[in-house]
Order: sequence, then C-alpha cells, then structure tokens
Amino acid sequence: MIDLHTHSKASDGTYSPGELLRYAAKKNIKTLALTDHDTTSGLLEAQEEARIQGITFVPGIELTIDWPTGEFHMLGLGLQRTSPELKDTILFLRQERRNRNLKMSEKLKDFGIQVDYDELVEKFQTENIGRPHFAQVMVEKGYIKTRQEAFDRYFASGRPCYVNRVGEDLAKAVQAVKSSGGVPVQAHPLSMYVSWGKMEETMSGIHEKGVMGLEAWHSGIRIAEAERLEKLARKFGMIVTGGSDFHGEKVRADRRIGITAGKRPVEERLWEDELKPMLEKIHGDPSLEFEG
Repeated sequence: MIDLHTHSKASDGTYSPGELLRYAAKKNIKTLALTDHDTTSGLLEAQEEARIQGITFVPGIELTIDWPTGEFHMLGLGLQRTSPELKDTILFLRQERRNRNLKMSEKLKDFGIQVDYDELVEKFQTENIGRPHFAQVMVEKGYIKTRQEAFDRYFASGRPCYVNRVGEDLAKAVQAVKSSGGVPVQAHPLSMYVSWGKMEETMSGIHEKGVMGLEAWHSGIRIAEAERLEKLARKFGMIVTGGSDFHGEKVRADRRIGITAGKRPVEERLWEDELKPMLEKIHGDPSLEFEG
C-alpha cells in the first residue's frame, strides 16, 4: 500500500510526523508522502522515522493557490530542499493564514465564542492554524458538540464566520516547488468547483503554467470521477497521483490512510509508474533525502 497525500500536526493533522510514520507502518504502508499545508517543518522528523520503519518517504507540501471559486491546492512531491522561492511562498501564506485566523476569531466573538488566535498557537504548538483547530477548541470549551458542527454553523463557505482564503499565485507556486526539486501536482481538482464542461479548458491552462501532475485519485470522490480525471491527465501528458488526504481517523473518519476513491487502496502504480519515474528524471535518484 502507498499514500501520496497525508498530513501531520505540523499543519492540521492529529499525529506528529513521527507518529504518522509509525501509524503508517502499522497499516502496512510502504511508500508515504507527507504533504502538510504550507509548511515543510515536519519533513525531517518524518524522514528519520520513515528510515526506522523501512518506509519509502516522499517529502512534500500542499500549497494554497489563489483561485476564484472553491479551493485550489497544489502538492509539491519529492522535495529535496526548501528553496528561497519556497521559503518566500511559505512566509507569504503563513501571514495570510494568520490574518484570516484573526478575522475568524473576531467574527466568533459576535456569537459569544471566545477562541483567540494566540491561544490556538500555544495549544497546538504551530503557527499553521486552521479551521479544524478552532473547531476542536470550540468543542472542548462546550460551545458546540462536534467539530463538524463548527463548519456547518460557522466556518463553511457562506456561514457567518467564514473568511476567504488568500493564496499564492499559481506560477510562483509552481516555480517554488520546482526550485525545491519537487513535482507540482494539482490536489483534489474537483474542489475547484469547476464544472465538467469547463474542466478540460481549465486543466489546459493549469498545465500550461507548469503543473506536471494531477491527483486523480482522492478519497473524497467517486471511482467514475477519478477515472475521468485520470483520462484528462493522460490527454495533457500529466502524471497521475493518488492519496487519502489523511489527517487522523478522529478528524475525518472517511479518510483512512492508504485508501482513496471508492474506498480502494491507493494503487502502487501511482508511485512506481508515475511519480517515481518523474523524480528519476529530475533527481537521477528518487530516493534522495530532504535536506531541510
């Protein structure tokens, strides 16, 4: 089993990077990518534990991209380093994320809910705070009963405490990933909220800006949709990847490590026949380690 899209406590997952790799080993994952949101801070720890567990480790990141509808996330897979360009992108996104969190905290006060940004940073020991962190503390303080309730009542798009994301320019993000030795891959493309009628034209433009791969297989879609996306990737000569988007079984019970669309295991071919050969072209050796 493999998984090319997972998260740790370095962003909004529930396991530390080391714990995630130990958990993956128990679930018989042989190849795993850690792709935390807008940060590379957990990669060295995960890489060391992967060595201990005998797991092939793929250093990665998931970047927030500026997009007019839905959300556009881009994976950087097979990173060798955090280049100056990637550091600039991470710094920009961190500041924008902080601004968004401060605005959400202020909006919550209108409903008598006190959850301060600094409180979240201290509790979770990360500046990479997101809505799931707010939701967890709101449950702990008794404002709501479940984390999902936070999104349904306050944080989902159109709800009273939702604040629009500000993402990185796509061309800059692509260059940031490539300069770090990675392969830019569009994550869960259906989250862009682009109709199927406009999907081919949209993907053509994205590919022209340097995105080299498409995450056709994601746990949040149906098999027929994944197959359709894979066919679209082939049309543009893009590699195809897949993953669970695992954050922890207590966060999203529907996202199990190593499992993707249609509750199928992530196929090994997406590493052996797709990403690995691409990294060989770039690095000459797909097993080169992340340098920090």
